[in-house]
Amino acid sequence: METIKKFIQFLKDVANDPVIPSRDKKVLLAMIVLVVSPIDLIPDWIPIIGLLDDLVIIAIILDYFFEILDQEVLLKHYPFGMKSFVATRRLSRMITALTPAMIRDHVWKYKPDIYRK
Repeated sequence: METIKKFIQFLKDVANDPVIPSRDKKVLLAMIVLVVSPIDLIPDWIPIIGLLDDLVIIAIILDYFFEILDQEVLLKHYPFGMKSFVATRRLSRMITALTPAMIRDHVWKYKPDIYRK
């Protein structure tokens, strides 16, 4: 339960970070609501593809957090330590391979600092 509270606080802290464009914050909030909502684009009772819409949305969210945002923004708010961050980022990279590039390019307005990559 404590981990969930910390994770929720992490999401709130990142969402309130002034570096993130307000449009991206709204899109992230809408995606999180879609994931936790009982209403799905594809009903969950349909085998395999029923969970696909949630998986794609989660992949897009993780892609934003771990591939698009500067790591400094995340690390400033991440409550679980560096080992956990590295493991989460590694898992995220496997999942975000599902994120179509055209969606990534059209959804997010945040642009990382070109001098930090």
